[in-house]
Amino acid sequence: MSRHRLTKAELLPGMAIVLILLLYLVASAAKLRLGFPLDDAWIHQTYARNLARLGEWSFIPGQPSGGSTAPLWTLALSLGHLLRLPPLAWTLALGGVTWIGLAAGGAGLFARRNPPLSRSAWLVALVIGCEWHLAWSAASGMETLLLALIVVLTMLALERRSAAWQVGGLIGLGVWVRPDALTLLLPAVLQLTLDRQVPAGKRRSSLLGLSLGVSAAVLPYFAFNLLAAGAPFPSTLYAKTLEYGSLSAQPLGQRFLGQFQAPLAGVVAVLLPGILLSIVADVRQRAWGRLGPAIWVAAYLGLFALRLPVAYQHGRYAMPVIPVLIALGMEGMLGWVQLRSADRARRVSSRAWVVTVAAVTLIFVGLGAQAYAQDVAIIETEMVDTARWIRDTTPADSLVAAHDIGALGYFGERATLDLAGLTSPEAIPILRDESALRAWIEREGADYLMTFPGWYPRLSGLGTPVHVSQGEFSPASGGENMVVYALPRVQDFSP
Repeated sequence: MSRHRLTKAELLPGMAIVLILLLYLVASAAKLRLGFPLDDAWIHQTYARNLARLGEWSFIPGQPSGGSTAPLWTLALSLGHLLRLPPLAWTLALGGVTWIGLAAGGAGLFARRNPPLSRSAWLVALVIGCEWHLAWSAASGMETLLLALIVVLTMLALERRSAAWQVGGLIGLGVWVRPDALTLLLPAVLQLTLDRQVPAGKRRSSLLGLSLGVSAAVLPYFAFNLLAAGAPFPSTLYAKTLEYGSLSAQPLGQRFLGQFQAPLAGVVAVLLPGILLSIVADVRQRAWGRLGPAIWVAAYLGLFALRLPVAYQHGRYAMPVIPVLIALGMEGMLGWVQLRSADRARRVSSRAWVVTVAAVTLIFVGLGAQAYAQDVAIIETEMVDTARWIRDTTPADSLVAAHDIGALGYFGERATLDLAGLTSPEAIPILRDESALRAWIEREGADYLMTFPGWYPRLSGLGTPVHVSQGEFSPASGGENMVVYALPRVQDFSP
């Protein structure tokens, strides 16, 4: 069996990924210091540390809970804690390796769908390896890129006509990363039922194999969550959908466009004509099974438009669609581009498009590095520094109520009441009901409240401010400073 030697062009995407990650870390260190750009990353780290040290699935030691949306990602992080590696370094390494795998998978998907263009697959990997959302995600400490990798591998398995049970197993594995992976059943069912080369009887057996493969992974997942949190899905799923449920009052079209806008902030916008060309070509050829990736993107974004129509943190929930859109966009455009065409208009427009892709990619890499550094600085000065103050100043047996519990759990080393319901599911029915939250806080005997004052204006009036963060980055971005309030056990609180 001959071994494939990687060419210089094929090595270029991996080199780009390493350099861009270094750029993001240098930007973060120059701004303030290294860290994570969102508080949720520290939730994963807290679960991972407790799993490695205590052998239990908990945020607060001794109290099992379902606050980690991505058990598989948390398990991977726990290996670093088990080996006593620096958590930040281990997590960034995992993010980088996942990103490299994603670039390779995206190139493989492109080559499988477009054999005549397979020599250009490295360009797809390069664009994926330079996309700024994916850079932010790789350095975020979150599971987003791992889900994107599962998505691409599932679609690649479908293109290769892998055994249906293997496709189902991949989808089930993806559910252990995020429940959203269940949306992959849509393109899988479409491809298995619309494949004209497969007899009808074989299609039925394939659907059965798909179901068995998914069930083999998902049923243990349900059992795991029932044991940890008393529900089939993580507490985070119920808490997030309820917290932002009011946004569902917006028109559905507006919500869907809001989800699609985030991936378009970058090179995907330049690839949009190619995406449309790819879809149109498949429709004209009645290649319905090939429409699976595009249909999945629409269904995935539609699901969030229906259930969780938020686009904060640069649209991180929509980021898993970006590699698929890049593969489709490059498919359409590389089939159209002719750099040496005898037609001058075609030749000039083709070269202009290539230059535009390169320019937009590089510009957004720089803008993304600045955004990442700013995000890290806000989390470090507001959440991390405040959590350390709580650890160093408050009694060890203090109970702290907070909305952002990630850094507090990891650095604060105090028992917490999670006002967002991620690790305290009893708070989910009363999210944003400050009267009910106040009663709950009193019943539990919380000693401190840690929050941005504007998030809970009435709860903030319950106690006496004992600490205000000195961070300059949040106010400069239009936000607030984090405040810690000492809470009385009983105080008048008129509704």
